Amino acid sequence: QVHLVESGGGSVQAGGSLRLSCVASGRSFSIGVFGWYRQAPGNQRELVAVASSDGTTNYADSVKGRFTISRDNAKNTVALQMSSLKPEDTAVYYCNADRVRFTDRFGQYKFWGPGTQVTVSS
Repeated sequence: QVHLVESGGGSVQAGGSLRLSCVASGRSFSIGVFGWYRQAPGNQRELVAVASSDGTTNYADSVKGRFTISRDNAKNTVALQMSSLKPEDTAVYYCNADRVRFTDRFGQYKFWGPGTQVTVSS
C-alpha cells in the first residue's frame, strides 16, 4: 500500500498562484508515473499534469504554460506550481501514483490521494 497526502490547496483570486504538494509513503515501492488530476462538480476526473520516473512530463492543454509539475524521486514527492489561475481551474485536485511497483510482489498498482480543494474566484 502507498499512502498519498496532499497539501497546498485553498482559495485564490483569478490571476493568482498556488502550489500543491504530495508525498507518498509506504514500504519498498517505486512510482512509475506521479502527478495530478482534478475533478470539478458535474465533470469527470481529468489529467492535469503527470511526471514519469524518466523525467517525461505531460500536461493538459488547458494548463500548459501556466502550471509546472516537479518530482523528487528520492523523496517520493510531486508538486504542482499553478500560476495565472482561472475560475475554470476550480476543482478538487487529486494526487495520483500510477505504475507503482513493490519489491515483494508482482504487478503494477495505482493509488489516489484524498484530494485538496482549489477555488479560484473571478
